[in-house]
Formats: sequence, structure tokens, C-alpha cells
Amino acid sequence: MTTTPAPGGPGRPPGTAAGPTAAHTGPVKTPKKAALASWVGSALEYYDFAVYGTAAALVLNHLFFPKDTSPGMGILFAMGTVGVAYIVRPLGALVMGPLGDRLGRKFVLMLTLFLMGGSTFAVGCLPTYGQVGMLAPVLLVLCRVIQGLSASGEQASAISVSLEHADDRHRAVTTSWTLQGTQFGTLLATAVFIPFTLLLSEEQLFSWGWRVPFWISAVVVLTAYLIRRHLEEPPAFEDAQQEMPDEKPATPLSVMFKYHRAAVLRIAAAALINTVNVVFLVWSLSFATSVVGLERSTMLWVSVLANFVALFTIPAWAMLADRIGRKPVFIAGVFGSALMMFPYLAAVSAGNWVLIFVLGALLSGVLYSMANGVWPAFYAEMFPTRVRVSGLALGTQIGFAISGGITPILATAVSGAQGDNWFNVALVVCGAALLSAIAAFTAKETKSRSLREIDNLHTSRTEALEIITLDKQGVGHRR
Repeated sequence: MTTTPAPGGPGRPPGTAAGPTAAHTGPVKTPKKAALASWVGSALEYYDFAVYGTAAALVLNHLFFPKDTSPGMGILFAMGTVGVAYIVRPLGALVMGPLGDRLGRKFVLMLTLFLMGGSTFAVGCLPTYGQVGMLAPVLLVLCRVIQGLSASGEQASAISVSLEHADDRHRAVTTSWTLQGTQFGTLLATAVFIPFTLLLSEEQLFSWGWRVPFWISAVVVLTAYLIRRHLEEPPAFEDAQQEMPDEKPATPLSVMFKYHRAAVLRIAAAALINTVNVVFLVWSLSFATSVVGLERSTMLWVSVLANFVALFTIPAWAMLADRIGRKPVFIAGVFGSALMMFPYLAAVSAGNWVLIFVLGALLSGVLYSMANGVWPAFYAEMFPTRVRVSGLALGTQIGFAISGGITPILATAVSGAQGDNWFNVALVVCGAALLSAIAAFTAKETKSRSLREIDNLHTSRTEALEIITLDKQGVGHRR
């Protein structure tokens, strides 16, 4: 089968970029700077995102809802506010994705930095239900919505900019630093609560202590801004912009929906593996502390250990993916982490601390990290450069919205009236993992292809001819 060259390939007018050997007079690849900028921003995003999830499991269910709410309903309401940010993320992707493909990856990275940081800081300033009544949960949900809108563009832009700055042999490991940043942010968000739960009385924790972790986000925002302000757009993005005709085919969003819907749906299904992470970080914490009666601070250390292990395993698995391919590593991580959920939740139910720590580190730190470290390159390479942020943002956010928005509520519902049926929760995780693995199996392996070859691979004959036709029309108009 012959693949029609994408614009910029053979047949383009002289002077346009023709491939990886074309000279660049603009930005050059800076993989280390791109990886650092992506790492810091992702650490902020997921510190903010995870600090909310931890707070929701520990204190928000007590502070932002009526005091006569039963413990089970309080948990359900708090999990619902966790899910709100996931549900709005696909809407944010429809806005942030096209901005990243039209105005640049850096533009979105700076915009989302301040949206996420500002909304997280605001949560720490909110009045509680006891102070303002129902206005408290309304304001809480509003801040959570802004967090969701921000997260939808941050990760896709960070992954795209690091992918397009990387050399072809190390794209998986370079993009994996974005996910390593999310692990560090999650670790930090969990660890920061430990001294407050240990050193403060419950009255102090519930009155002011819970606010401090949200205020800390201001420091991370400043650090990320200082690093990101000097980052340049990657050459692949600049080439794609130059090769597009003056009369562009509507928006990147319309091109994506017209020619790349299958890739979006494939990524949405593959991203359901996030169910493992949501159950591990949010539902199991609530289950352990509210149902089994385990100590809050000790359970937080389980997440700290798992995320610490992941800091090392994520780039290691990504290096393996650069050698043997994205698909085998990703699929192995999907099945391994889903099956490990059974013994882990059994250990939590039994209150066996040794097994909880060992299995928690193996589940999240090792097995889930196989999929987590590989998916940035795996998903991003399913799109050509000109719609990469739009497609990656929408596909991942649909999957995250389903897994993150529905999983906490569904897990709470299937766990029974007493909230102790962990086996049903593990079955839900396995069902999501099966869908994820099937979607990944249908994808093309791209580890040995250059970005130019990936652009050609994912550009149909019809799409290429449409862009070339519009370019010729634009030339005619300019004459």
C-alpha cells in the first residue's frame, strides 16, 4: 500500500521543509530543557490535582457538606467533587487542544500553569459549610472545574513539546519525564499531608491545617514559570505551521474530527487504565481509613512509597519501550497492574501492613508504571504534528473523564452498603483494563519511525490533497 506524502514531503514547492535533514533557521531541538519544563509543570498540575484527592478522602467530606450527612454519603459527595474535574476535562480539551496546535505548545503551557495554580490556591481560602452553608460546596466545585479545564491542556501540550524536541531514538524516555513529574507531584501531595495528620490535632487539621497544602502551590507556580518562560517551540511544530496553507482548513479541531476520530477513540479506550490509579490513590484510601479503620498517616505512606518507586521505574520502562516498542510494555503494564489490585485490596481489608506496603509498591510503583511511563509517546505518536495536541488532549481526557469521574462513584456503589466489598471494585478495574489492552493492541507500533514518517503514516491521501489544494488556492490569491 502506498502512503501519500503529507504536505512538506516529496512534491512540495522548493524551499519548504522536506524532512528531517531540512535546515532550521528557527528553533532547534532542546530535549533536556523541554523535559525539565514538562516535568516541573506536570509536577505542579498533579500536585494540585492529587492534593485535592487526598484532602477529599481525609477532610473535605467533613468540612464542605452538612454535619448530619452519614459517613458513607459524605465520602460519596467528596468523591463526586473529585470526579467533577475529570468530567469537565474533555470540554477543556476542545479549547486547550486547538490552542496548542494553532498558537503553540508553550502558550498553552503558560496559560494552564496559572489556571491550575490559581484555582488550587483558592481552594485553600474557601469558607466551609459551617461558615456559609451550601455556597461552600458550590465554590469548591467551581475551583475543581477550573482545575479540570487546566489539566486537560497541560499534559497534552507538555507531552507534545517534549516529544517534538526529542531525538527519534529516545522519544519514549524523553516524554516519560512528563509522567515522572506527575508521580512526583502526586508523591508530594500525599507526603505534605503526613506531618499535618501526625503533628496536628483533629481540630487543628480541620480548622486550618488542611489549607496549607493548597497554599504551597503558589511556590511551585513561580518555579515552573521561571523555567518555562525560556522554552522555545519545537522545530516539528514550526515546520508544520510553515507547511500549512495560508487558508487553513478551518481549525485543528475540525481536521482532527474529520480525519483522526479513530485515533481519538482508541486513546480514550486505552486511557481507561487510569482506573487503576484512581482506585489506588482515592478509593482505597477512603476504604482503608473510613471502613477498615486503618490509620490515616500510615496509609498515606503507602502512596508515598509507591510514587517514590515510580520515579525510577517510569523512565526505566520508557527506555525499554524505546528498544522493544511501545505496545508490549504498555499492554504488560495494563494486565499486571489490574490483576495486582485483587491481592492489594485484600491486604487492605485484612489490615496487613507489610502486604499493604509491598503490594502497593508493586501495584502502582512497578506494574502500573509500565503503562504510565509509555503512554505519553505511545498516544502522541498516533497523530500527525499539526493536530497532535488536539487529538492527544481530547482522547486522553475522555478516557480520564470516564475513569476518574465515574470510578470513585462506581467503586463506592459496587462496594455495598457497608463499603467493604473490595472484590467488586477489583472486578471493575479488570474490566477497564481489558478495554484498554484491546485498544492498545489495535494501534500501530511507531518506535522505529521518525516524526516525519509518523506524520506521513497518519495523513490519509484525502487529507493531504485537501491541504495541498488549499495551499494552491492560497498561492493563487496571493498572486
